[in-house]
Amino acid sequence: MTIIHLRAPHARLTLQQRAGPLLRSVSAARRFGDDVFWLKENAELLNILECTGVRPEAADLSTYELLYEGLPERLSFFPQYYRFLLSICLDLEDLGMPGTHGAALAEWAGAQGLAGAELSDLQRAEAHRLLARRGVLAAQDDGLDERLRAFMRRSATFALPNKKAAYELTHIVFYLSEYGRRAPKLDEGALVSLEYAGLLAFLDQNADLLAEICIALRYAGQTPSPIWESFVLDGLRGFTVTGGEGIDVADDYHEYMVSQWLAALALPDLRAAPIPEGRCRFDAPAHVPGPLRDMSVCLMQMTHSRSADWDCMRPILLNGAPDGSAQIVAAAEASSDRFGAFFEGFARALPAGR
Repeated sequence: MTIIHLRAPHARLTLQQRAGPLLRSVSAARRFGDDVFWLKENAELLNILECTGVRPEAADLSTYELLYEGLPERLSFFPQYYRFLLSICLDLEDLGMPGTHGAALAEWAGAQGLAGAELSDLQRAEAHRLLARRGVLAAQDDGLDERLRAFMRRSATFALPNKKAAYELTHIVFYLSEYGRRAPKLDEGALVSLEYAGLLAFLDQNADLLAEICIALRYAGQTPSPIWESFVLDGLRGFTVTGGEGIDVADDYHEYMVSQWLAALALPDLRAAPIPEGRCRFDAPAHVPGPLRDMSVCLMQMTHSRSADWDCMRPILLNGAPDGSAQIVAAAEASSDRFGAFFEGFARALPAGR
């Protein structure tokens, strides 16, 4: 009798089940502790686990024990990285790492006035939030909150492609909402800005940015478009995670993590591919390129004949569009009842100086 062994596909796992291998790979195998990208990846991972309520096993957190014990010395030598180091420290403790370095490091960073070295309002807001997690008040910064809100409510900014501004918009919402712990009290202008930024991200088929926008909308008490969230979550289901020594890690790690973050809020039971032990890379599924750039080029070439009226411009922009583009534009229209208003800004139909 011949016995045939069938190789069953890997079971798909929850984030809680994948947390251990993720922590081991990101902390000890993908990059190394003196690399700023190591700091960024680990701070992102720990923050997402902490704010989504995932609690790793103590054995899984043990991969950070040496780092944690050396944080006071590391922070004193690398104060320019204090936001990364303090975030890692606080999240480790809140995830269950025994120790009280966080309070002492927050006190030290506050006493050193490190938040005062920040040129960006966004980075100052992040610094204030980190210190406040251990009850430390940063130096008074009159007008910081209002400047952030004024930036958010200027919706015209977000009707034009500007990824830096869009990511800053989402991060302001994260800080104002304490990562979903309190209502950020956004005004109508800020909500419109998030919607415009989401339309651009969807037209660009940028799942990384769109995931952050959907998270920010949820933290603001809004329901993101199901079309947007389905695009991100379908992409997460299609991620490929591969392992191997020497494997290139210039990959889609950030998109994977923010997509998983959105899944934890929108579809907590979503399961994804297991994480190999050791060094691994994350590859998003291939998809049809977004029509955003083609739309912009077409509008620019029309010069004075372009209109801000979407109903007039639709057939012109879609005529001869590559395969798949028309469907993406139609989905974008269906995803928001503000698409026409968004297009008025996106079209840039009024020449400068008039």
